[in-house]
Amino acid sequence: MTVDEAAELIHGVAIGTKPETWADLGAGDGTFTLALAALLEQGSTIHAIDQDVSALRRIRKPPRGVSIVPHAGDFTMQPWPFTALDGVLLANSLHYVRDWVALIRDCEQNMKPSSRFLVVEYDTDKPNPWVPNPISFSTLKRVFGDAGYTSIQRLGTKPSIYQRAQIYGAVIERPRRDRSRA
Repeated sequence: MTVDEAAELIHGVAIGTKPETWADLGAGDGTFTLALAALLEQGSTIHAIDQDVSALRRIRKPPRGVSIVPHAGDFTMQPWPFTALDGVLLANSLHYVRDWVALIRDCEQNMKPSSRFLVVEYDTDKPNPWVPNPISFSTLKRVFGDAGYTSIQRLGTKPSIYQRAQIYGAVIERPRRDRSRA
């Protein structure tokens, strides 16, 4: 997939007018990292984490003064070397996670209250050797809904080159907590 094709899947996500800090969990060679970078304001930072150090080295310099900071490691392990995130990008990485709710909670510990998730996945629940824990859009809505999220929006779809399922992009807004009831 090209960066332009990746951008089509996440186009429409609301990005702020100020620099933001994001994490790309399971960044690989940065295809979606660069697509996100093209949407962010100048001065923004994306922390790209992946276990494949050689893939991280292939991430190109992003456009428009956005910084990409590579981190070699397993994004399912805490603590992360970054916090106070405006958003978390999970592009073709949730299907490697067995406990999605635990990952959501780990992310929340590192996110600002008004942050969001940006997810790209195959729209199927049928596993295969390359996608061991698939999460269709309907399952994504159920999982995030059960975790307390109410704003879950599909952004775009694209046919998979493997012809098995569509690929979808989705944005999930963090719910605002009423702190007066604590």
